[in-house]
Amino acid sequence: MGSHSQGKLHDSNLSSTSLKSETGHGEVNLELEKVLNDFHLPCPKRLWKASCIELKLLFRLAAPAVFSYVINNFMSLSTRMFAGHVGNLELAAASLGNSGIQLFAYGLMLGMGSAVETLCGQAYGAYRYDMLGIYLQRATVVLTLTGIPLMVVYLLSKQILILLGEPTKLASAAAIFIYGLIPQIFGYAVNFPIQKFLQAQSIVIPSAIISAITLGVHLLLSWVAVYKLGMGLLGTSLVLSLSWWIIIVAQFVYIVRSDRCKATWSGFTLQAFTGLWEFVKLSAASAVMLCLETWYFQVLVLIAGLLKHPQLALDSLAVCMGISGLSLMVSVGFNAAASVRVSNELGAGNPKAAAFSVVVVTSVSFIISLIEAAVVLALRQVISYAFTAGETVAHAVSELCPLLAVTLILNGIQPVLSGVAVGCGWQAVVAYVNIGCYYVVGVPIGCLLGFTFDLGAKGIWIGMIGGTLMQTIILLWVTFRTDWNREVEKARKRLDKWDEKKEPLLR
Repeated sequence: MGSHSQGKLHDSNLSSTSLKSETGHGEVNLELEKVLNDFHLPCPKRLWKASCIELKLLFRLAAPAVFSYVINNFMSLSTRMFAGHVGNLELAAASLGNSGIQLFAYGLMLGMGSAVETLCGQAYGAYRYDMLGIYLQRATVVLTLTGIPLMVVYLLSKQILILLGEPTKLASAAAIFIYGLIPQIFGYAVNFPIQKFLQAQSIVIPSAIISAITLGVHLLLSWVAVYKLGMGLLGTSLVLSLSWWIIIVAQFVYIVRSDRCKATWSGFTLQAFTGLWEFVKLSAASAVMLCLETWYFQVLVLIAGLLKHPQLALDSLAVCMGISGLSLMVSVGFNAAASVRVSNELGAGNPKAAAFSVVVVTSVSFIISLIEAAVVLALRQVISYAFTAGETVAHAVSELCPLLAVTLILNGIQPVLSGVAVGCGWQAVVAYVNIGCYYVVGVPIGCLLGFTFDLGAKGIWIGMIGGTLMQTIILLWVTFRTDWNREVEKARKRLDKWDEKKEPLLR
């Protein structure tokens, strides 16, 4: 980089020295890059020393992030569990509503929010701290506006599900569940930008603590809504929406009052309403990438609703998807860690550190996924009873568990590589990969096996695995072939482009 670029890297309203000492931002990154470039050390010693540095950084990020994601996912999972103990129809309805409609909004909002992840992570690595608050507010405005048409989709959910071929009784029950999730749409619009804003600064422990406390409140309120007030499906989903807003308010209070965010949050600004179209275009590729991924599972659940015995298929898939979802949250925690580590290192101009981070985080996540798969296989006969007392569902789940184990292993690799893609800003490339692997390969194979060969839910799941496996192999190849020096230069140009649009904040 030239002298002009280096000067901009360290420009901030606060002194870089004080902020480095507060966050540990600068010294450790430089130390890792220095160790990787120290060819006087023998290769094994150099790798060992670099691994110790990276693992310390990784687990400081990943452990609280995994905890937070697992807690948030368990809130949704516990909502379906409460619905399942009301009745099998309610479990199927909650599963269809969650996977058939709610994931539509989740995928779109999370996808658009990942643009904030790329920008905030690289800006923080480049010490351009004042840009993070502007990105946060601008993303919140864009996502809130996006939530309005999504609300219309929720209101028309019954008609949409019936149009897609779902049984009327099941679609009606699912619609009741979905109506209670409308406030959650706008919770996504605020939560995802806040989440990425904090993660970019490696601030993850406060979110984990907030999520843990909220889970306790959520379980209590769900129990009251279902067993004391008899609110049924609508009560479970309304409580879930409320729990999300509790987390959002608590996180925002932390941002406003915490000294750790004083460099990155300077108050509300009218800049949040400028450059919105540019931000929409930037987030479009991110949205397509994540949407195609989350909608893939949504499509498979909708297809399962068209099988000969849709309630049994949906119930068994609900249990397996719930278990897979908990495991996926572990990988999503490592996804967040990978994105933060890679984007920070690229923003700081450390290509070898970025590449080394990818290797370490992928290896660790893969090992954990192997352990998860072994546990699921060991408990395959009894694992469904946490969701429902039905023996028929338990037998169906037991038959799906080998496929679930394979899915868990793939979940240990694929989400981490997606995190690397977000950290680098490769969302557009991955979007094309997702189209081919999921919708050209995975869905057709699932339909062929599920309907033509009469394998039911098992056939649909095999198709899902085929698409995910192909995507994982391609992402591994793309990552292996990456020129990390070029990625550093692309990160610098991206930040320079957005920095030119910067205006003074309203104090």
